[in-house]
Amino acid sequence: MASSCVCLCPSPGRGPDGGGRFVPRSRPRASRVVVGRQFTTTDPVRSDARPKLTSKVLVANRGEIACRVMRTCRSMGIRTVAVHNDADSRSLHVRMADEAFCIGPAPTNESYLRVDAILDAVRRSGAEAVHPGYGFLSENMDFAAQLTAVGVTFIGPNSNAIHAMGDKIESKKLANAAKVNCIPGFDGVVKTPEECVKIAQEIGYPVMIKASAGGGGKGMRIAWNDKEAIDGFRFSTEEARSSFGDDRLLVEKFIDKPRHIEIQLMCDKHGNAVYLNERECSIQRRNQKVIEEAPSVFLDPDTRRAMGEQAVALAQAVNYDSAGTVEFLVDSKRNFYFLEMNTRLQVEHPITECITGVDLVHQMIRVAKGHPLKISQKDIPLRGWSFEARVYAEDPYKHFGLPSIGRLHRYIEPNHIPKVRCDSGIVEGSEISIYYDPMICKLVTYGDDREAARQTMLRALDAYVIRGVTHNVSLLRTIMTEPHFVKGDIHTGYLPLVFPDGFQGKRYSEEEESHLVGLAASIYVQDELHARDFLQGEKVTASETFSSWDVEVLFGDRKVAVTVVVNKSGCYSATVGGHQLDVTIPADVSKPTVAADVSGTEYTLQLLQRDFTGTMKLVFQGIALDVTVLTREAAQFLDQMPEKPKLDTSKVVEAPMPGLVKLVSVKVGDMVGENQEVCVIEAMKMQNSLVAAAMGKIKGVFVKAGQTVDEGQLLVELE
Repeated sequence: MASSCVCLCPSPGRGPDGGGRFVPRSRPRASRVVVGRQFTTTDPVRSDARPKLTSKVLVANRGEIACRVMRTCRSMGIRTVAVHNDADSRSLHVRMADEAFCIGPAPTNESYLRVDAILDAVRRSGAEAVHPGYGFLSENMDFAAQLTAVGVTFIGPNSNAIHAMGDKIESKKLANAAKVNCIPGFDGVVKTPEECVKIAQEIGYPVMIKASAGGGGKGMRIAWNDKEAIDGFRFSTEEARSSFGDDRLLVEKFIDKPRHIEIQLMCDKHGNAVYLNERECSIQRRNQKVIEEAPSVFLDPDTRRAMGEQAVALAQAVNYDSAGTVEFLVDSKRNFYFLEMNTRLQVEHPITECITGVDLVHQMIRVAKGHPLKISQKDIPLRGWSFEARVYAEDPYKHFGLPSIGRLHRYIEPNHIPKVRCDSGIVEGSEISIYYDPMICKLVTYGDDREAARQTMLRALDAYVIRGVTHNVSLLRTIMTEPHFVKGDIHTGYLPLVFPDGFQGKRYSEEEESHLVGLAASIYVQDELHARDFLQGEKVTASETFSSWDVEVLFGDRKVAVTVVVNKSGCYSATVGGHQLDVTIPADVSKPTVAADVSGTEYTLQLLQRDFTGTMKLVFQGIALDVTVLTREAAQFLDQMPEKPKLDTSKVVEAPMPGLVKLVSVKVGDMVGENQEVCVIEAMKMQNSLVAAAMGKIKGVFVKAGQTVDEGQLLVELE
């Protein structure tokens, strides 16, 4: 993680226009670009040791990818320029840059998507080149062309290649011509819901309705019938227009339960092209990737080579000249089909860097300035294994992840663990905003093999401290230990198959549950001993005064009796279900993470809060749990207390996440059926349809289109 905050101060009169520039007083120390293997960006085989290729690069993006690009620029001796809007003025990428320019208010279509504002920042800063990152303008051919027209280098592919491959409809036609395996479908633009239904019926359900422009899972819907085709057309159109400014759609056959495997390419302006092996991206929710790995456990050398060669052929057919990714769907028989080409750096590029030793950003800068690739296909290694887990500010218990917003009041990345890399654009105190993708960090691990990389990921997730927003670490860790995933038996339908009722948390084994109970009971006893020592005003040996404790541990719907004995060594023996556990915990458990040992098994806990009543909230193997430890007498008294009645929420529709109301589908007096849509909320560029839980008559509508709402806010009420 980058170093501490750096103040920015306005410096009017500086720069050619006399104002608007913000200059950092100092610069944070750059963190490592690639961790996990010991290589650097000056490796003579994989990068260029010549003098710097350009003196100043403007990064037309925000967040972690802007920080990522800046780190490589700094390692190459290149000065960097950040752009930001009003909401991002104190963001990490602004602090890291040598210069920064405000380009507008918070909404992205008034700032990061404004070509004129970016071009103005280029002019004012004197930047010689622009790196677009991913998303926003990274696949905008007009942006690339306008930069080229004014003599500024676009660190990405040429505008013709972006046009050819950035449009899913045109790219599919070109892929067919280049003899790349393609999915059956309709190659034209679908203009109306009725046309969408007609085409879907001709192709045969299920179908995928998706935006022609852009990517990242936005503007994509699966339809299994006519109604879903109509709804999918509507939502995909809105999301595509909001995210990419282009609402054109296409329809193609949906391949059920495929693997999503992509090939990383690097091409130059001299006709050279190489593929840097594959990435498996099959773990997805709402068509957005959650966990990626490289290489794929599924591909054999022949299939890998065939996919790589087809990807290279497609790139060369359009004179591609930068980093790019060709995505494929692969069925159970290893038949593969072209999905799309992303004409930019991918979010998940770090895992390719880990297994090949190639700094992709460095290579992009080199080839953008006209240098030929210094690597050939035979130079590309495949060494070890790497995972990337996308840590999001989302509630995984709600549809595998509905966005959360807030300020990070405690934030510690697990960079201290060997072979861990954290690509993020935030620090403690940063705010997760409603305006952008809710990604907190790309957590990357490396190992000599898949199991080593997986075990490192588990340790990293346990040690990752994120407080202030809801996050998805619990889902990520549960996936990493789920038997199908451990075996590599995965596909794009993995999440709903493994969690058919949605994510409900981890199911602990009998041993894990016993260890959890023993730890909680031991922490409670230690707290009680410390409190009594303090009240007595002198140090009393615990084993002499309070040697044995009978308690009950309550969590979820479980209540477990435990006897804790304090040993003379200061450790604890906890008897759970007739089994004795040896528990070792540190004397001070107030730190953000707590290293513990239960009968030889090591754990990293996080104690979020605890009080004198025995109530504590702790994180155990990624899951946040409310645990109460009571003496036997207190537990017996609690049993006599009446249960609190459950509230009936079937008559109200509340906002499941903060967002913007895009549509209100009902009015007071309307009759609605069960699961009928009542309104649509947009959050982080995704459209979410909210439905009535039961049939009834609308009693009240409390919001209108265009209104911003908070999580839990009442939207609609039924009689």
